[in-house]
Amino acid sequence: MYTNGSQSTIPSPRSLCTRAPMASTKFHFFLALQVLLSSTLTLAHPGLGYGWGNHGHNYYGLYPEFYEFSCPQVQDIVMTILEKAISKEPRMAASLLRLHFHDCFVQGCDASVLLDDSAMIVSEKNSGPNKNSLRGFEVIDEIKARLEEECPHTVSCADILALAARGSTVLSGGPYWQLPLGRRDSRTASLSGSNTNIPPPNSTIQNLITLFKRQGLDEIDLVALSGGHTIGMARCVTFKQRLYNQNGNNQPDETLERTYYYGLKSVCPPSGGDNNISPLDFASPKEFDNTYFKLILWGKGLLTSDQVFLTGNVEKTVELVKSYAKNPALFFDQFAKSMVKMGSMSPLTGFVGEVRENCRRIN
Repeated sequence: MYTNGSQSTIPSPRSLCTRAPMASTKFHFFLALQVLLSSTLTLAHPGLGYGWGNHGHNYYGLYPEFYEFSCPQVQDIVMTILEKAISKEPRMAASLLRLHFHDCFVQGCDASVLLDDSAMIVSEKNSGPNKNSLRGFEVIDEIKARLEEECPHTVSCADILALAARGSTVLSGGPYWQLPLGRRDSRTASLSGSNTNIPPPNSTIQNLITLFKRQGLDEIDLVALSGGHTIGMARCVTFKQRLYNQNGNNQPDETLERTYYYGLKSVCPPSGGDNNISPLDFASPKEFDNTYFKLILWGKGLLTSDQVFLTGNVEKTVELVKSYAKNPALFFDQFAKSMVKMGSMSPLTGFVGEVRENCRRIN
């Protein structure tokens, strides 16, 4: 042993004999206590067994290093599976981003959207915004199965959704952000919440602002997050009224640019074809960029809920569309910030909820 960092002090044999039993007893007591606490915390709240202090970026109990010790390979596993899935079908990136959005807007970011129908659960997959529309469940299943092999009972389905959304954005050319983790999974779902909280594609600007404000998101978040429509596709049923009966008078939406309008009519006939699809951003549908906002300025936003940022007579949203169309870096920065904000809505943490073994059903 050393005292004052320099001199060596050798205890006498007698002192060792008299102190050893008591020291040994204390050591074994604290060791047992540490093991008990560590195992309990790891099961209930993976990662927290390694310190309760401030982890820098703390969002409602979430922090990026949550799985640093309990499942350090989580990011690599998620990205490996995403790369394969998106390479096979580029559209999947947008589907996974949308899945996270539709989860967070109902009960918070708790993976309730992943639950299938059961004796106890009425699935959110049956809601108007989700039925025959949401995709990507099999990719989430694959990620979960792999993580259960590597880190059993550790990584929540809610965190997988958040990781998949960020990974899909990055793999499409979009921004990377420090992602707070530590969400737990709900044991309930809300079909009614899914039907009422998720903005419909024919929303007015005031309806969009109201629904986002209900979630604690402002106009900046609204426009930035809608920029996620820079990738992906939409079914004809979501925008057909713009082509044939926008205001109940059997006339098209006059804000649609004419050439774009005729092109959409060739994809979506007046009757039938509801499941035909068209790119939300026809100029670069696989690339996460700011073209979405440029198209809105040109009258080529696909959904009513896209174009109303310009035509809804709200000065703030008009300014934001113009700013993001002009400055892609500004859009990327705000999109990342708004994704963190949205992903931190009403998370289940600590001992609330559970970590599902299968994302489709409660344990």
